[in-house]
Amino acid sequence: MINSTPVSYFTLAAYFDTGVLKYLYFLIIMSLYVFIVCGNSLLIVIICMNRSLHEPMYIFLCSLFVNELYGSTGLFPMLLVQILSDIHTVSASFCYLQIFCVYTYASIQFSNLAVMSYDRYLAICCPLQYNTLMTSNNIAILITLTWLYPFLAIFILISLSVPLQLCGNIINKVYCDNYSIVKLACSNTTVNNIYGIVYTFTTVILVLLIFYTYMKILKVCFSGSKQTRQKAVSTCTPHLASLLNFSCGCFFEIVQNRFDMKRVPNMLRIFLSLYWLTCQPVFNPVVYGLNITKIRITCKSVVFGKM
Repeated sequence: MINSTPVSYFTLAAYFDTGVLKYLYFLIIMSLYVFIVCGNSLLIVIICMNRSLHEPMYIFLCSLFVNELYGSTGLFPMLLVQILSDIHTVSASFCYLQIFCVYTYASIQFSNLAVMSYDRYLAICCPLQYNTLMTSNNIAILITLTWLYPFLAIFILISLSVPLQLCGNIINKVYCDNYSIVKLACSNTTVNNIYGIVYTFTTVILVLLIFYTYMKILKVCFSGSKQTRQKAVSTCTPHLASLLNFSCGCFFEIVQNRFDMKRVPNMLRIFLSLYWLTCQPVFNPVVYGLNITKIRITCKSVVFGKM
């Protein structure tokens, strides 16, 4: 007979006593969150208010920045509360809600980057067909799919996890994680594991397709004029940098979930588990704000009050 009891809360066991240093960590995390909210909100407002930025590439960027706010809000408030708390527990319902937010954030991120790579491919490799294919309706459809598919996919993932009979309630992380809950299950998790593998595989395929698209773009660029190469590099470099940064962060997280990391120092494990959720929302507004000329010029105008 399975020795399981209904779980009403989970304990986040990765936290440890840091004494008065917890206030320093709180200030660092709070500063990071404020920067993320201000940086991404500024770029969203700039893109929405400036008519010259109402182009497909910038609309997709706006969707990306909205997702950064969404993902950060799913992580940082609870992280700040837990840092100052002496008891690191979270209710089961809130834990599943955080899993939903964090996982949909990651899926939307990859979907958004895929749409952006498709947009750059059409603009550089098929310029004559660009305006025909990137109509307002098609842009709306792409953004809808970017958000709708992840929400449906992760809803199914959570729906498979919630009914599981659990033999424990300890999650060895600083935030709630679906795979950690599945590992606590006493009941059969075959369906969960198969769905997780299929979902991960489709994400890997999507990432490979994005890289393939940029390889095609670079091939066309290097066979063109110097001006074409410069324009392509200036617009594609931030996208590639964002993709590489986020992919590496997700890779660290997958490795940490699937392999025994007990020999790795606790602080390093915490850093690696948070990297993909904290660095990307900081990285994107900085890299796009500095590297894309139109956004950089508009940002300067807003900051120095010249608009």
